[in-house]
Amino acid sequence: MSMISCPECAKEVSETAIKCPSCGFKINEPKRSFFGKIIKWSFIIFNLIMIAWAFAGGGAVSDQMAASSGDSAAEVGTAIGGALGMGMIFVLWAVGDIILGIFMLFTRPKS
Repeated sequence: MSMISCPECAKEVSETAIKCPSCGFKINEPKRSFFGKIIKWSFIIFNLIMIAWAFAGGGAVSDQMAASSGDSAAEVGTAIGGALGMGMIFVLWAVGDIILGIFMLFTRPKS
Protein backbone atom coordinates (compact mmCIF):
# COMPACT_ATOMS: atom_id res chain seq x y z
CA MET A 1 0.00 0.00 0.00
CA SER A 2 1.41 3.33 -1.04
CA MET A 3 1.53 6.39 1.18
CA ILE A 4 0.78 9.96 0.08
CA SER A 5 1.09 13.21 1.89
CA CYS A 6 -2.05 14.99 3.11
CA PRO A 7 -2.60 18.27 1.21
CA GLU A 8 -3.78 19.97 4.42
CA CYS A 9 -1.33 18.89 7.14
CA ALA A 10 1.41 17.16 5.03
CA LYS A 11 1.37 13.97 7.17
CA GLU A 12 1.76 10.54 5.54
CA VAL A 13 -1.60 8.92 4.74
CA SER A 14 -2.56 5.74 2.91
CA GLU A 15 -3.66 6.42 -0.66
CA THR A 16 -6.85 4.42 -0.03
CA ALA A 17 -7.85 6.53 2.99
CA ILE A 18 -11.01 8.61 2.65
CA LYS A 19 -10.01 11.17 5.31
CA CYS A 20 -6.71 12.13 6.86
CA PRO A 21 -6.60 10.54 10.35
CA SER A 22 -4.82 13.53 11.89
CA CYS A 23 -6.66 16.55 10.45
CA GLY A 24 -9.82 15.01 8.92
CA PHE A 25 -9.24 16.50 5.44
CA LYS A 26 -11.22 14.60 2.76
CA ILE A 27 -8.64 12.92 0.49
CA ASN A 28 -10.73 10.48 -1.59
CA GLU A 29 -14.41 10.46 -2.49
CA PRO A 30 -16.17 7.25 -1.35
CA LYS A 31 -17.59 5.27 -4.27
CA ARG A 32 -20.53 2.90 -4.61
CA SER A 33 -19.85 -0.79 -5.05
CA PHE A 34 -20.89 -2.56 -8.25
CA PHE A 35 -24.06 -3.83 -6.56
CA GLY A 36 -24.75 -0.31 -5.28
CA LYS A 37 -24.48 1.08 -8.83
CA ILE A 38 -26.92 -1.56 -10.08
CA ILE A 39 -29.40 -0.60 -7.34
CA LYS A 40 -28.99 3.12 -8.09
CA TRP A 41 -29.61 2.65 -11.82
CA SER A 42 -32.53 0.30 -11.11
CA PHE A 43 -34.10 3.07 -9.01
CA ILE A 44 -33.65 5.62 -11.81
CA ILE A 45 -34.93 3.29 -14.56
CA PHE A 46 -37.90 2.19 -12.43
CA ASN A 47 -38.96 5.82 -11.95
CA LEU A 48 -38.63 6.58 -15.65
CA ILE A 49 -40.74 3.53 -16.52
CA MET A 50 -43.39 4.53 -13.99
CA ILE A 51 -43.53 8.09 -15.38
CA ALA A 52 -43.98 6.72 -18.90
CA TRP A 53 -46.61 4.25 -17.68
CA ALA A 54 -48.57 6.98 -15.89
CA PHE A 55 -48.61 9.20 -18.99
CA ALA A 56 -49.55 6.27 -21.24
CA GLY A 57 -52.38 5.28 -18.89
CA GLY A 58 -53.69 8.83 -18.75
CA GLY A 59 -53.51 9.10 -22.53
CA ALA A 60 -55.36 5.82 -23.01
CA VAL A 61 -58.16 6.95 -20.68
CA SER A 62 -58.37 10.26 -22.52
CA ASP A 63 -58.57 8.51 -25.91
CA GLN A 64 -61.26 6.13 -24.67
CA MET A 65 -63.30 9.01 -23.23
CA ALA A 66 -63.15 10.79 -26.59
CA ALA A 67 -64.16 7.62 -28.44
CA SER A 68 -67.19 7.00 -26.23
CA SER A 69 -68.65 10.49 -26.44
CA GLY A 70 -72.40 10.49 -26.08
CA ASP A 71 -72.63 7.14 -24.27
CA SER A 72 -72.75 8.10 -20.60
CA ALA A 73 -72.42 4.50 -19.31
CA ALA A 74 -69.21 4.02 -21.30
CA GLU A 75 -67.84 7.34 -20.08
CA VAL A 76 -68.59 6.47 -16.46
CA GLY A 77 -67.02 3.02 -16.87
CA THR A 78 -63.94 4.53 -18.48
CA ALA A 79 -63.62 7.10 -15.71
CA ILE A 80 -63.93 4.46 -12.97
CA GLY A 81 -61.55 2.07 -14.70
CA GLY A 82 -59.08 4.86 -15.39
CA ALA A 83 -59.16 6.01 -11.78
CA LEU A 84 -58.62 2.46 -10.50
CA GLY A 85 -55.81 1.87 -12.99
CA MET A 86 -54.02 5.12 -12.16
CA GLY A 87 -54.44 4.40 -8.45
CA MET A 88 -52.81 1.00 -8.91
CA ILE A 89 -49.96 2.58 -10.87
CA PHE A 90 -49.31 5.12 -8.11
CA VAL A 91 -49.46 2.47 -5.36
CA LEU A 92 -47.02 0.27 -7.28
CA TRP A 93 -44.81 3.31 -7.85
CA ALA A 94 -44.77 4.20 -4.14
CA VAL A 95 -44.08 0.63 -2.98
CA GLY A 96 -41.34 0.17 -5.59
CA ASP A 97 -39.70 3.45 -4.64
CA ILE A 98 -39.76 2.56 -0.95
CA ILE A 99 -38.18 -0.85 -1.56
CA LEU A 100 -35.54 0.42 -3.99
CA GLY A 101 -34.92 3.45 -1.77
CA ILE A 102 -34.15 1.19 1.18
CA PHE A 103 -31.72 -0.80 -0.96
CA MET A 104 -30.11 2.47 -2.12
CA LEU A 105 -29.75 3.54 1.51
CA PHE A 106 -28.00 0.30 2.46
CA THR A 107 -25.66 0.36 -0.57
CA ARG A 108 -24.63 4.01 -0.35
CA PRO A 109 -20.90 4.74 -0.11
CA LYS A 110 -19.57 4.81 3.41
CA SER A 111 -17.65 7.89 4.45
